[in-house]
Amino acid sequence: MPGGLLALALGGFGIGLTEFLIAGLLPQVASSFSVSEAAAGWLISGYALSVAIGAIALTAATARLPRKAVLVGLVALFVVGNLLSALAPTYPVMLLGRIVAALCHGSFFGIGSLVARSLVAPEKKSRAVALMFAGLTVANVLGVPFGALVGERWGWRAAFWAVTAIGVLALVGIVTLVPGRAGETRPSTVPGRADPMADGGLRAQFRAFRSWQVWLTLTATALSYGGMFGAFSYIAYTFTEVGGFSPADVAWLLMVYGVGLVVGNLVGGRAADHDRDRALVLALLGLTITLAAFGLLAGSPTASVILVFLMGLFGFAGVPGLITRVTDFAHGAALAASANVSASNIGNALGAWLGGLAITAGLGYTAPLYVGAGIALISVIVMAVAAHQARSPAQQRTDHRV
Repeated sequence: MPGGLLALALGGFGIGLTEFLIAGLLPQVASSFSVSEAAAGWLISGYALSVAIGAIALTAATARLPRKAVLVGLVALFVVGNLLSALAPTYPVMLLGRIVAALCHGSFFGIGSLVARSLVAPEKKSRAVALMFAGLTVANVLGVPFGALVGERWGWRAAFWAVTAIGVLALVGIVTLVPGRAGETRPSTVPGRADPMADGGLRAQFRAFRSWQVWLTLTATALSYGGMFGAFSYIAYTFTEVGGFSPADVAWLLMVYGVGLVVGNLVGGRAADHDRDRALVLALLGLTITLAAFGLLAGSPTASVILVFLMGLFGFAGVPGLITRVTDFAHGAALAASANVSASNIGNALGAWLGGLAITAGLGYTAPLYVGAGIALISVIVMAVAAHQARSPAQQRTDHRV
């Protein structure tokens, strides 16, 4: 296993931690700065908004720069943001630190996925991306309990000092272990033809979006995340109000979900390297069936534990394949890879909003599961259409001309 992949995974772990740990620290942070719970919540929502904006803006701004150098700069930005949060004397400075740290998130995973796949043989590219994202999925499991534990023992600032240290280690690892030209050779789907991304400029990056396959894949990404997070955003209420679990049980149930994410990510990466489009359709179909079954069986504690694991497994099984698919059809355009991260965040917001509307309409705490199943079903259809069109000779000629 290339050492550069481990460095990228460590960077993903650190970025995942800083995203998730704040949830367990909000009461302490709000008390420390004497702000309301709603104001403290901006440390989460402001982060998410910055991820969506930064993914496109920073990738576009660095289009002509070497990808390793960009990754080093992004991780350095991450370190600065978390250092600001650790030292913040006031709430506005704390919020600024969160925004600065978030700006690197989307671009790191977008550009990092291109670098990761360049470190292995072509037939292992989805597995390489899955390994990089393994850091993020493990952080999803450990983030909230890590933040709560460290915050309880040493205060919330200690948690951000720890994440800053992880960022420094990842920075050193990327500098020393990632080859200097990693990710610079863009994949070409046409033997003997000039690389469409060869000039590396912004115009070439945007040219990749002429491909319908890129748009279909981005749509499938947004819908798959929307389906999962439409259900996940309100899963604590489903557990306690429908499943009969106590509030104290929610933490370990979320860890079961997180374990499902880790397993799904690794299994999905391997499956995508074997038959990507088939693996993606099956993963999205599995998510649809799991969410619908969860809605029907949420009153059973045993079924809830099994289904929340499967929700994580199928929910993340498609991630490596979706990333390599969009970058393949975009001919290695980093902007398309980062747009995939933005699409996932848009999907998160859409799913959470629709799930909330269902609850507000009085449909109960299983309604977000059915909403999620409906969104995921649309993603299956979109992915099936994309897979069918990709096999069409006319579509292949169109993408080759992009």
